[in-house]
Amino acid sequence: MSMDKIPLAGVIGSPIAHSRSPALHSHWLKRYGIAGQYIPMDVSYNDLETVLQAMPKMGFVGANVTIPHKEAVLELADVVTDRAALIGAANTLIFREDGKLHADNTDGYGFIENLRRGAPNWKPKAGPAAVFGAGGASRAVLAALLDVGVPEIRLSNRTKQRAEALRTEFGKKIVVCDWVKAGNMMDQANLVVNATSLGMLGKPELRVPMDALSSDATVTDIVYTPLETGLLRHAREIGCATVDGLGMLIYQAAPGFERWFGVRPDVDEETRRVILGQ
Repeated sequence: MSMDKIPLAGVIGSPIAHSRSPALHSHWLKRYGIAGQYIPMDVSYNDLETVLQAMPKMGFVGANVTIPHKEAVLELADVVTDRAALIGAANTLIFREDGKLHADNTDGYGFIENLRRGAPNWKPKAGPAAVFGAGGASRAVLAALLDVGVPEIRLSNRTKQRAEALRTEFGKKIVVCDWVKAGNMMDQANLVVNATSLGMLGKPELRVPMDALSSDATVTDIVYTPLETGLLRHAREIGCATVDGLGMLIYQAAPGFERWFGVRPDVDEETRRVILGQ
């Protein structure tokens, strides 16, 4: 791309007004003095293909993709990374100079990076992980945990069939547990992950008995509104290492920003404050 063109990126979803990504990327663009723009785009499913074809002609170097288009863009991409194929969704698009649309998924990377920074003593191979939820976020979490060598992942979902489908896909290290007995998953668990929206503002709490949770476990939540969910509060009170979900959002954004704008952004307290609107 010639230097006289302002590089554009943005996030595609529907609805999109609530997205924190524009605040995050705009903050980084300003911090590094880059003459780029990052904008929210509310695009319907019927218009998705047309929009993606037009964007490179408008100066777009890439885009993030969110609900409900993360699966659909895989069908429209020319190049799909292994991890995006495994997760079955893409969140980061790159419009390559050769005209090809490259689709990647950095959600699993963001999840692990957040966990490693927030709980440096967590050792992936030291014991089983217990994961709640079998939706899109869970797929990224499972792929990432297997990738770093977690020996067993106990998985529970309110609809058991969805969890069983993931076991079929991700293999025998996944052990499916009934939702009504989900508390049992925490017995000897080294890591506990909430990959559901339970505990989020306006949603019911994650009502799973926590008696079996050990103070040696690391506990993380993909929910970041509130920053400290009921699960994280309970875990902190009994002495667990806890990691909130905000970092996952920030770390999944960093590889895309670097690919589009050529700078690896720093993740720090100021970045967190910007996203929280403080």
